[in-house]
Amino acid sequence: MSNSIVIHSFPLSGHSHRVILFCSLAGIPYEIVNVDLAGGEHKQEKFLSLNPDGQIPVIEDGDTVVTDSNAILVYLARKYAPSFLPTDFKQEAEVQRFLTMAAGEIAFGVAAARLINVFNAPLDVDYVHQIGINALNKLEAHLKDREFLVGNQLSIADIAIYSYIAHAPEGGISLEPYSNVRRLLKTIENQKYFVAMQVTNVGLLA
Repeated sequence: MSNSIVIHSFPLSGHSHRVILFCSLAGIPYEIVNVDLAGGEHKQEKFLSLNPDGQIPVIEDGDTVVTDSNAILVYLARKYAPSFLPTDFKQEAEVQRFLTMAAGEIAFGVAAARLINVFNAPLDVDYVHQIGINALNKLEAHLKDREFLVGNQLSIADIAIYSYIAHAPEGGISLEPYSNVRRLLKTIENQKYFVAMQVTNVGLLA
């Protein structure tokens, strides 16, 4: 691949981070274009021409534009890094299950809890904490005797859940009870080309 993937991103976005992290781990050349969310750049005509939903991340791969972080992971894995997406039908279905979890329980749980503390989102703390804890309990049980979420190697399933789970303490949710989850996070962080997401000193990190 001669040209870099352009990632329209925001430094505090876990959705953006999972795309950046994947590109880095998979050795896919990329460049980051940060979008000024506070200034409303994502609602301006230029950005809306890329994504009418006005949301980040968005990637440009030559003339191809892909939106939605999980869809981007699937696209990039299929095109440039197939080892991160199993070809076994059952394992591929398992990957899809965790992508759904990332877009559902994780987004509405630990990610939403973090939104309250980082961006003053008007959400119900107790409600989002319970969703987040439920998701962590599921991951903890699933990872018993497993190094990765699916199969025997790193996949986009692991990358999809990483960013918001790793930053759960910013939302006031401790990872201390979840030794299996913390082990997976550490495995990802120990990868050669791991890139961290910017930390915000709020919640349990305040």
